Amino acid sequence: MCLAAFPAISLTGATKSFGAVRALERVDLVVAPGECLGLVGHNGAGKSTLMHVLAGTLAADAGELRVGATLLGRGYSPAVAYRYGIRCVFQELSLCPNLSVAENTRIFHGALKGFGWKAKARALIGAKLDEIFPGHGIAPDDEVADLSIGKRQMAEIACAFTVTDTPLRLVILDEPTSSLDASTAQQLLTFLRTEVAKGTSAILISHLLKEILKTSDRIVVMKDGKAVDARPAAQFTRDTLVAAMGTVGEHGKAEAAPGAKRSALRASQPVVIRAKPHTGGGQELLVHRGEVVGLAGLAGHGQTRMLLQLFDGGRLADTTVSEPVAFIAGDRQTDGVFPLWSIARNISIGSFATLLSGGLLNIQKEDALAQSWRDKIGIRTPDIGNPILSLSGGNQQKALFARALASLARIVLMDDPMRGVDVGTKQEVYELIRAEAEAGRTFVWYTTELDELAYCDHTYVFRNGAIVAGLGQAEATEERVLASSFHEDSAA
Repeated sequence: MCLAAFPAISLTGATKSFGAVRALERVDLVVAPGECLGLVGHNGAGKSTLMHVLAGTLAADAGELRVGATLLGRGYSPAVAYRYGIRCVFQELSLCPNLSVAENTRIFHGALKGFGWKAKARALIGAKLDEIFPGHGIAPDDEVADLSIGKRQMAEIACAFTVTDTPLRLVILDEPTSSLDASTAQQLLTFLRTEVAKGTSAILISHLLKEILKTSDRIVVMKDGKAVDARPAAQFTRDTLVAAMGTVGEHGKAEAAPGAKRSALRASQPVVIRAKPHTGGGQELLVHRGEVVGLAGLAGHGQTRMLLQLFDGGRLADTTVSEPVAFIAGDRQTDGVFPLWSIARNISIGSFATLLSGGLLNIQKEDALAQSWRDKIGIRTPDIGNPILSLSGGNQQKALFARALASLARIVLMDDPMRGVDVGTKQEVYELIRAEAEAGRTFVWYTTELDELAYCDHTYVFRNGAIVAGLGQAEATEERVLASSFHEDSAA
């Protein structure tokens, strides 16, 4: 019987609970051969849990899973999923940091063994990186820990698409562009459509609705652990997709900050940050109190290095930071959360000085602080005493926002912080940032999402470690930023 007569994968009645929390409730999902299925929903809707069930890393409490014509039972695992050609790129990247890219490829493919396996692994991953991400700048012998989060994401994506002894049937991509700049993300999405045209199936999970609408053949919407809508992508618009998600606070496109009023800050407020990149030179970074300043350009061109330079502040030459700072990491697993601590402690750690009574930490004050920020920023948890890793990735990121905004810091440095955050929460955080800026708090914001530059009063574009353009709010268009990213721009 022809395999194409069957779905690539089908899931029926999938149910999964974590204690009192129902993560999945009788979810049905079918992916056809050669189909790109878009999967959307707010943080905590059940998308990542569903992905883990399909990848074999999490067992459902109930439900049936078929791959092609085969019904898979209790023994389903990542090894079984691999044999059936199912690959997954996790939002929380899973490469071994102490191994090279080629060595991680060997772990992924058991067929790479015996004499000369390393040369085969180098050739395999190198060729796939070249195919998906031309000009990637990743060597197969690079240690993963030494790579930026964007390059780690590129390496893991490329590894998922490599083929040795088993054919490729389905690739699940969970927020695959969250750490990629616009140019690299486009490379991936173009490759994905090419791969789907060859007959490979894909599930694309993303909070970037523009990517979902442009790339997917069909879209499934999840809400509160249920699949609430499923239609061909052509039948959705951005507004109807948001409406189907039931996302509070999202009203179509973001309204830009009032340009004339905000630009007056440059003349009326004192300078609180003055810095030049330590490598690459170019223009000076100048930030006034109460501004939201964006850092843009291709990923890995010095934006994160600049944030770390500012975080070190007065200890560095050519850098002046005149007010206390907080840092919101985009790579939350490496630089953000304390994985053994509770949600409450992860939020309160930046505010200990205000939570002391008689020189000791006042637990009641700590819980009250964490509870207020849970409600204010919408962290989805029944108990702030739960471990931080009990939260979805987007909710962990909300906890990092709460930590910074609850602190006494007057300057907040943000390293692509919206990674994995749903559209509704993004809108709420944008409004929160603007309100804090109006009250005099300053933000320096590196973002790989060009739409977010609409919320910035001024944008600096980085190229090869240098600031090559300084753009006012009206000037920071996608075309201008991309042009500056590839060709030097002397705009003031």
